[in-house]
Amino acid sequence: MTVYQQITNNKARTYAIIVTFILLVTGFFFALGQYVQSPSAYFLIGITFSLVSTVGSYFYSDKIVLFTTGAQPAEKKDFFDFYTVVENLSIAAGIPMPKLYVMQDPAPNAFATGRDPKHAVVAATTGLLEKLERTELEGVIAHELSHVENYDILVSSIVAVLVGTVALVSDWIMRSLWWGGLRRNESDRDNRNPFMMIFIIIVLILTPLIATLIQLAVSRRREFLADASGALLTRYPEGLARALEKIASDKNVLRTASSSTAHLFISNPFKKIGKTKFMFANLFSTHPPLEERIKILRSM
Repeated sequence: MTVYQQITNNKARTYAIIVTFILLVTGFFFALGQYVQSPSAYFLIGITFSLVSTVGSYFYSDKIVLFTTGAQPAEKKDFFDFYTVVENLSIAAGIPMPKLYVMQDPAPNAFATGRDPKHAVVAATTGLLEKLERTELEGVIAHELSHVENYDILVSSIVAVLVGTVALVSDWIMRSLWWGGLRRNESDRDNRNPFMMIFIIIVLILTPLIATLIQLAVSRRREFLADASGALLTRYPEGLARALEKIASDKNVLRTASSSTAHLFISNPFKKIGKTKFMFANLFSTHPPLEERIKILRSM
């Protein structure tokens, strides 16, 4: 697959995710409206909410992600290597230099976000900038710039916001049902179909799961592609391989990551789990195993 095909596929995938989200949320609110005997009103609420969320995620996803991760602007005088590496590799890749942000966290990790190369952001933790050598940092930055060039950031940023939105909505409605917040009066409650209540609960459970599956579907494959594209940009795959080894062996856990933003990072921020949970967690991991990525890089 060429870079241009990857860009086209990512744009098409973005539109498909947006349409899926609108249908998912609108259908969910409509089903909820059936339960409270006000389907038209809840349908309008659902479609309005989903449209506002998708428009907001397209134009402001980078700002939302930066806010949730606590990233702050990086100045050249404070992070000289970070700034110059990104500047040099951006010129080599033929893309505008993205804005740079830093997260005050000892866990080594990084991500890119934004809707296109002109509105891109690359963020790194202080742990990454302190623990990696320059050639290793170049490997990580080249990986992230490949996400920018391939429009992976558009898909990932929108998914991060929408997955978080679905989780919040599901949690709010579940709490409202539990505490009776959706009940208008006692007669309404008596007229409701008990099977509809069961259906709503099932939907509440399945909706975040579907959102997570969408998140997984757009995450794993793009990491391999970004590794390959980044190695091609630096002409030194060993730099990224060594960086991934350091990230994998580090004992710190990224504090600012969440389930909705985990897929953005170069390495799964939730990698430190118990051995008994490893196989199950790996099935739902947003990233392929680091060992496999390192092996492929060293075979190039």
